[in-house]
Amino acid sequence: MKITEENVVAMCENAVSDEAALRSALEHAEITPMLLVYSQLTGDESLIKEVTSSIHGPWSYQQSVSTADRQKIAEALIGAMKSCASTKAVSNGMSTPVQMRELMGAAAGRAVPDEYIPLLAEEMQFDDNATRDVHWRKDPSKLNLEKFKVVVIGAGISGIIAAIHLKKMGIPFVVYERNDGVGGTWLENCYPGCGVDTPSHFYSFSFAPKTEWTRHFAKRDEILAYIEEVVDEFGIRDHIIFNSEVTSAEYVEEAKCWKVGVKDASGEATEVDCQSLISAAGYFNRPSIPKIEGAEKFKGEAFHTARWDYDVDIKGKRVAVIGTGASSMQASPSIAPEVGHLTIFQRQPHWALYNPNYNKKMTEGDLWAFKNIPYYAKWVRFQMFWASGDGFHDSLHRDPNWTQQEVSLNKDNHSLREQIIAHARKELNDEELLAKTIPNFPPYGKRMLRENNWFKTLKRDNVDLETKRISHITENSIVMEDGTAHEIDVLIWGTGFSAQRMLWPIDIKGRDGVSIRDVWGDDNPSAYLGVSAPGFPNLFITAGPNTFWSHGGSMIFASECQVRFIMQALREMIENDIASLEVKTDVHDDYNERLDEKASEMVWTHPNVNSYYKNSQNRLTVLNPWSLIDYWKMSREFDPGSYLAEKG
Repeated sequence: MKITEENVVAMCENAVSDEAALRSALEHAEITPMLLVYSQLTGDESLIKEVTSSIHGPWSYQQSVSTADRQKIAEALIGAMKSCASTKAVSNGMSTPVQMRELMGAAAGRAVPDEYIPLLAEEMQFDDNATRDVHWRKDPSKLNLEKFKVVVIGAGISGIIAAIHLKKMGIPFVVYERNDGVGGTWLENCYPGCGVDTPSHFYSFSFAPKTEWTRHFAKRDEILAYIEEVVDEFGIRDHIIFNSEVTSAEYVEEAKCWKVGVKDASGEATEVDCQSLISAAGYFNRPSIPKIEGAEKFKGEAFHTARWDYDVDIKGKRVAVIGTGASSMQASPSIAPEVGHLTIFQRQPHWALYNPNYNKKMTEGDLWAFKNIPYYAKWVRFQMFWASGDGFHDSLHRDPNWTQQEVSLNKDNHSLREQIIAHARKELNDEELLAKTIPNFPPYGKRMLRENNWFKTLKRDNVDLETKRISHITENSIVMEDGTAHEIDVLIWGTGFSAQRMLWPIDIKGRDGVSIRDVWGDDNPSAYLGVSAPGFPNLFITAGPNTFWSHGGSMIFASECQVRFIMQALREMIENDIASLEVKTDVHDDYNERLDEKASEMVWTHPNVNSYYKNSQNRLTVLNPWSLIDYWKMSREFDPGSYLAEKG
């Protein structure tokens, strides 16, 4: 819903019409958004000044507002909404950038730098003009749009964002999706406990925010249902051809177009031409299974977490999970109560950060407030963006004077390390087991996981954590290098994805028939802003090299930034009759040199870190080392001077 004066008045009228429900909701709703709504409706900052010292951060549990002050805020908000309803008008409230910065500072529990204000305005969309939409500079009816066709690979998060913006601009397009539905990783991953580790109210499209999340951190089914709703709301389903996998793409120099090979479910192959190709294939779509001697001899049931087989009955069975990454840390606690015995095989431990809200459901008061109180949902979204944003970024840089560099980077990073260890020690109450769970690298060196009752699971009588190296697998067991054999009935691979081999196995050939595999190899992809690679004109990549954030952000935010940039590039082509647009080699190289230099001083290149973030040469290829604000600035405006353009 757009935030207009008419809508605000209507929401206030509806809310105060049932004052009992309003009061009941405010007893359980989050206090900081309530305070901010009051100030925005009235322009009165006095209550903020009274309680600001009790707001210590953006999470709901990071405030210590007294019961008396909470009641005072609730009464003030009720009064403000009654006034709005009776006068049918909204005061100017807090609308200037300076005033908004003050409100944001109160919501974050700290000052918000000026440079973030325009970014946050996009995220919250208080102003209908503050969006990531791209608009034509020339009359589109005179641009022969019907002659320009775009092919999008994949109908996951990024593909959906691209499709929606292409449709908004009236650019002809088709999306090829190898599965029978939308959602990408959220369709393919359905293992027990599967869910998001980004707060729900931030993990939604800025142009279609969902306010009815039932949990602070949504589970897979609710996320997939939301994606389906957005696809239908924006009418892009008819543009998607399901059960059709893009197998190849070759740039045709003479025609300045891409010839795309597609294979349908029956195996029939066809070719289509397009002026521009957008890859939204993503990272996490090709399961990785390590080569372990004898694995093919195992006679029990075996499957990857990303291909969970619900036809396999694991109740009462001896189950092995190999891996302790994100999928395992969600699935293992979920299945432990029903299996006979669970053995978790760990190559290297991960840091797992406890968040009190991770397993919490939204209160009825919150759900009511999201629906009936103006601005409330937008302030919650702001708080979750800030909580999941750049707050940790500074602490991920190496302090050259720090004396404990083998385990941490600086004072703040070490403090976080001690915080996580303290929680684990409390949960485990077992120093021997604790030692097995503490990584030998600094926090955030690998993906920071959410503590999902992980430590409680490891304490269960029917769970063992095996940290010795695997030697081989037999027909019914996993044998360690010291000879220990674990007999099992079911083998579950929680071993992640082939994230380094981006765009694999699609056979992509650019100018002069050069394969992208020849340029990138199997583990060294690079692209300007993660979007464009020299030698591959009119090819644009979402979720490409160095675009996945570890310190914060979300895949949705990253993809929205990339798609805006791509839409601007397509606009440049169409409005100026450009047939070929290719990033300059020196621009690409300079960007990646700066990226590598930035990464060299950060946690992910720590010598003890071994992860899919980086390749065999210790170079970051998946992860984005920039802060959210820096990447947002870099990708905000397409610069034609960075590209080689050829007229049609």
